[in-house]
Amino acid sequence: MLRKLRITLAVIMILLITLLFVGVGYGISYEVGQGIDRWTGWAAKIQFIPALLSLPYVVVAIIIALTLIFGRIYCSVICPLGIMQDIYSWLGGKFKKNRFSYVKEHKWLRYTICVIFFACLIFGLAPVTTLLEPYGNYGRIVTSFYLRNITLSIIAWVVMLILGVLAFLYGRAYCNSICPVGTLLSLFSRFSAFRIQFDESKCKHCGLCEKNCKARAIDAQAGKVDYSRCVVCGDCTAQCKFDALHYTTKRPAPAPVEPDQGRRSFLVGAALATSAAAMAQVEMKVDGGLAAITEKQTPKRETPPTPPGSASARHMQQHCTACQLCVSACPNHVLRPSTDLMHFMQPTMSFEVGYCRPECTRCGQVCPTGAIQPITKEEKTAIHAGHAVWVKDNCVVLTDGVSCGNCARHCPTGAIQMVEYQHNGQAVMIPAVNESRCIGCGACENLCPSRPFSAIYVEGNTVHQKD
Repeated sequence: MLRKLRITLAVIMILLITLLFVGVGYGISYEVGQGIDRWTGWAAKIQFIPALLSLPYVVVAIIIALTLIFGRIYCSVICPLGIMQDIYSWLGGKFKKNRFSYVKEHKWLRYTICVIFFACLIFGLAPVTTLLEPYGNYGRIVTSFYLRNITLSIIAWVVMLILGVLAFLYGRAYCNSICPVGTLLSLFSRFSAFRIQFDESKCKHCGLCEKNCKARAIDAQAGKVDYSRCVVCGDCTAQCKFDALHYTTKRPAPAPVEPDQGRRSFLVGAALATSAAAMAQVEMKVDGGLAAITEKQTPKRETPPTPPGSASARHMQQHCTACQLCVSACPNHVLRPSTDLMHFMQPTMSFEVGYCRPECTRCGQVCPTGAIQPITKEEKTAIHAGHAVWVKDNCVVLTDGVSCGNCARHCPTGAIQMVEYQHNGQAVMIPAVNESRCIGCGACENLCPSRPFSAIYVEGNTVHQKD
């Protein structure tokens, strides 16, 4: 019964989360102006780290309370990455049954990683938190199937391959040795009210429960369960032929406990180091089948702009899990994963294929962590996320002698005006930017005819200002 209930809830949850990412990515909606996140967005907001990064902490308190009552059910029925590993493990069981055995808890490894992760979360060190946070990893895996981003795909598929191999061969090895959320919840699950208990009067020590425990937390010979690693999947109770295992609050008589030498030998490990190489995907397009069009290239920005609603680059860095939900939701393809090491895979704005339209507020609507706060259309037009910078050497007015003014014509705030400029003894009109009116939407950069680099581009504001 426990196993069937867990599977039912897990299937519902992973379908909701997957549908959220896929639906947002493809713009699925049930009625005009209402995205699918209206119906499934709550599934992302009950994930542990997104809830921890947003306010208030009600969801975090509920998850901890559930763990104290029922054990680590979060890892079995709420966390999509945990559910995905169960699927891999189930597939592994089709090739080899009864393949697990009890192993001792690797305390030095799991607690070292946990301490490093939460320290990096506090100080906003994105590479470590991005690669270890479970919900964000699952989001990147799903979005890698339809987002055309080489770096995202490489990272997502490498993570998926590693998790697949670990789960296929060793069950919940990632959850119980690496995952910081699993480690943190294990501190509470040790004291859970409901837990898997041995009935010594019925147990024959056949070892079937141990061989089918994907958490490798059951020592059948000793009749013990490591509740810090047990994810309450119910596989052991389903396999027991003697009805010797029960999920109950009843406690067996306490046994003498030997000193825990592992705690004394706990060492703080070295921080994780990551590196990523950005690869450019080049495609040839033609204008009417006659002339080749040179693709625009991303300019080098001193401060990459972050979406309106993110308040500041620091706020984004500290709160974003890089799950790619906002990247998927962006209808204008302005948001993309950053390859900068300090903001690794977190969204940044770039305007080669579109610009941030003043009427669009999708990213703030779908963000589950509060990294991008929900804002109204009116509020968005008053937020200065960046400012335009004119590059004299790239402007077609000065290089080709043509009259342009495209940037000024399409600026939605009127921040760009054409002014007279003497060039080679002739009076030409060039753009001048009023930074106090510029909101950093990128319309000027996107619609500038200069290629491969625009003659005007957006620099981000470290702290967003409001009118």
